[in-house]
Amino acid sequence: MFGKHVRILAIAAATAGVVAATVAQAADPRLERAAAELRVGELKSVRYAGDGLGWTFGQAYRPNDAWPKIRLNAWTRTINYETGAMRDEIVLTRAEALGGGGYPHTASQRNDQFVHGSFAWNQTAAGPAPGPRFVAERIHALWITPYGVLKAALRNDAKVGTRSIGGKPMTTLAFTEPGRFRAIAYLDQNRVVRVESRMPDPVLGEVDVVTVYGGYADFGGFAFPTRITQSQGGRPALDLTVHEVMPNLPADIALPDAVRTATERVTADKVEDGVWFIAGGSHNSVAIEMKDYVVLVESPLNDGRSLPVFEQVRKLVPGKPIRYVINSHAHFDHAGGLRTAVGEGATIVTQAGNKAYLERALATVTTIAPDHLTKSKRKARVIPVVDRMVLGDGTRTIELLHATDTNHSDTMLMAYLPKERLLIEADLFTPGPPNAPPPAQINPNNANLVDNLARLDRPVDRILPLHGRVVPATELYSAVGEKAP
Repeated sequence: MFGKHVRILAIAAATAGVVAATVAQAADPRLERAAAELRVGELKSVRYAGDGLGWTFGQAYRPNDAWPKIRLNAWTRTINYETGAMRDEIVLTRAEALGGGGYPHTASQRNDQFVHGSFAWNQTAAGPAPGPRFVAERIHALWITPYGVLKAALRNDAKVGTRSIGGKPMTTLAFTEPGRFRAIAYLDQNRVVRVESRMPDPVLGEVDVVTVYGGYADFGGFAFPTRITQSQGGRPALDLTVHEVMPNLPADIALPDAVRTATERVTADKVEDGVWFIAGGSHNSVAIEMKDYVVLVESPLNDGRSLPVFEQVRKLVPGKPIRYVINSHAHFDHAGGLRTAVGEGATIVTQAGNKAYLERALATVTTIAPDHLTKSKRKARVIPVVDRMVLGDGTRTIELLHATDTNHSDTMLMAYLPKERLLIEADLFTPGPPNAPPPAQINPNNANLVDNLARLDRPVDRILPLHGRVVPATELYSAVGEKAP
């Protein structure tokens, strides 16, 4: 649930004065009592810290598996409710080998993740890295916190009702944060003990989240839970034990100019006649011109990334439809633009193990924030590849090959152009900076890619990775201490 695909969020908050005014005008005394007892209007910011377990949402080894488990060795969240800003500082390690998430197999990793209003970013060694695809999820995370959900309920005129859980009646607050999420908060003795929410998701269309708060204790006059558990899409996502809560500490989370002014950048570099490497962001695509149509390998992230990619490809090859989009695997960052592709009229080609899962996701109609697919009213067409499929039209051949026995994904496809001896792959090999020395330890995914190329007997001159830069195949073999065949 953390790291590249971690679920932690925020949005612009009401000021204390607005919250106080809303409390005063609230018609239902149950909401007034809860807000007053918890001192909602008095809490301007909070920092809380703990440890526990997380799960990397959208990074399952197989589409219907649980999300991969990670250990949260240190976890600190700072929220400024007045500015709608949040910072998460996380130190984590893998708890199991299989699945994605981009985390090292043998070391811990620190992630610093932010949201401020409608902007999200991650702090890296090179500086703040804009993350527009994280905005919705981090907004959701901020406003389903125990105090955040009450503030959101107040400003969104929540409908107050009663429901029972395990035979125990509870007060409920049902509301919609427009364009962001829907939620029902459950109150037991005026404390938020459960939030059921639904939020937009680029792959699933919309995803259900259940967050449970327990073990309330007093921290500086504010009641706060010491145990937080969460599921996303029906699978575990978080199990956190809170050790420290610090209300109303200074929480000046500044929005970097580099994030505020960032725009989606799409570049196109010609690799061979009719083959372009589409880059400019964290995730790449490859456009391949055929006689009467275009094949696009990978439609990643979301509408915000994939729509500009489609626009760029149409400029490169005007007059030919983008007929097929090849999906490398079902991890949500790589599958996040498939709904976009269907909305653009493309047929999806994916490994057979992904077919049923993606068909269900692509059939979801989005209502909270209608996306490109929902607006297009198109229906998905999904072609499965078991081990190998060939796309050809007499002018060019593309082989789609199942990469087996990887730690990363059991349903991984590679694209291979035999005439050009080009390999297109995702996550099995991400080249380092130019002239960087080989890694001190062999990455098991790199070794697996070498094994797959040997098994398939496919000679490769250059690799077009779906992360990073185009490199000669010798860089892959150097990374595993071998000479290229």
